[in-house]
Amino acid sequence: MKRSILIVDDEKNIRSGLAMAMELDGYETLTAEDGSAAWALMGKKDVDLVITDLRMPNLSGGELLKRISSAYPRLPVIILTGHGTIETAVEAMRGGAIDFFTKPVDLDRLSLVVKKALSTTDLYAEHEKLKAEVAALKARNRYDRIVGKSQKMVMLMDTVAQVAPTRASVLITGESGVGKELVADAIHELSTRSKGPFIKVHCAALSESLLESELFGHEKGSFTGATAQKKGRFELADGGTIFLDEIGEINAATQVKLLRVLQERSFERVGGEKSLTVDVRVVCATNKDLLKEIEKGAFREDLYYRLNVVHLDVPPLRDRKDDIPLLMTSFLTQFTQENNKTIEGFSNAAKKALLAYEWPGNIRELRNCIESSVVLSRSSMIELDDLPPSVGRSDRSAQLSFDVGITLQEAEKQLIISTLVMCGGNKTKAADVLGIGRKTLHRKLQEYQIDEE
Repeated sequence: MKRSILIVDDEKNIRSGLAMAMELDGYETLTAEDGSAAWALMGKKDVDLVITDLRMPNLSGGELLKRISSAYPRLPVIILTGHGTIETAVEAMRGGAIDFFTKPVDLDRLSLVVKKALSTTDLYAEHEKLKAEVAALKARNRYDRIVGKSQKMVMLMDTVAQVAPTRASVLITGESGVGKELVADAIHELSTRSKGPFIKVHCAALSESLLESELFGHEKGSFTGATAQKKGRFELADGGTIFLDEIGEINAATQVKLLRVLQERSFERVGGEKSLTVDVRVVCATNKDLLKEIEKGAFREDLYYRLNVVHLDVPPLRDRKDDIPLLMTSFLTQFTQENNKTIEGFSNAAKKALLAYEWPGNIRELRNCIESSVVLSRSSMIELDDLPPSVGRSDRSAQLSFDVGITLQEAEKQLIISTLVMCGGNKTKAADVLGIGRKTLHRKLQEYQIDEE
């Protein structure tokens, strides 16, 4: 559907000239001779952008701007002014106008400003749509901390909902940063044990000597430094769930004791003789290939099959790129609130770079990237330069080099040709990339005798 532009000026020639220029750019136009007529027209017609003169009878452009800013805060307004009223135009910019032009109007520049303004409006609208989609997904899912609509994530969460109410042990696999701990959280929260304890143990963070004591507890005097009896994580998890992250890191002795807990639901504290019985559901996670660890003799095969009653594999972010816009929006909402900033979306360049990047660190890396960008952003949009260099460079692969000594005209000609090739011959897109109007590009093509094919 064509975008509609309202042109307001008390001089008929200016109104009709601007309308003709905007129509050549593919827009529908409405015209009004003063602010009062424009305001009445806006009550009847949908308008996507307003171009208005400042000095007009009945209702001035400044007063019209105030009404628009109050009633339609997202509607972009461009101010036209004579040379004698530039200070007033600058004041109008402070009042909400996106730009101002002195008469006679530079149509090429106006074309670019209009295009950018409407593109920004589209980005805001897209961001609001994604926010609504994220909210709808969270409302629909019983566990709302995992955001995703890709087929792989829908299938994963369906399986989580099916498995959660059972007693089965679950092994969660996937690369670092994919969100394995969130899947474990969902299993506990959706289970019949959700009101019981949920104890997390990061096995790789504990030394071999400490891990057994942390898991099963110890008696007073059982080793140097054991000054009192201590309950282990399995005792603390009785009636609930224990999550063993990085299960592939546990040593052989602890593997034997863990196998016994899974088989018999009982164990002894380190240095103790009394057997303790617990009712604990075990959920584990690893980024290792445990079958390869078994082949190397580093992991017990019998323990693997006890843990792997249900196997959930969390896909890497590069395999679920449909979810990236939703995740970007969710993290942006979170971090703008946490940092008291007003950022309302991502520029096209930033969004393109975020979608092009492969995310070796998965969701954890994306989350950190968005948080960093929010903190560093100085505008109402996340721009390409706000992204970390490793991410921002992912969409900057096209390069062009010139030999020293060529003329400025020859360099410009090569740049235009290369940009047209990069844009697949799309002149509107090429003009946008080059920062010139479409009419200017056509003039340059004729001037340099560039074959448009």
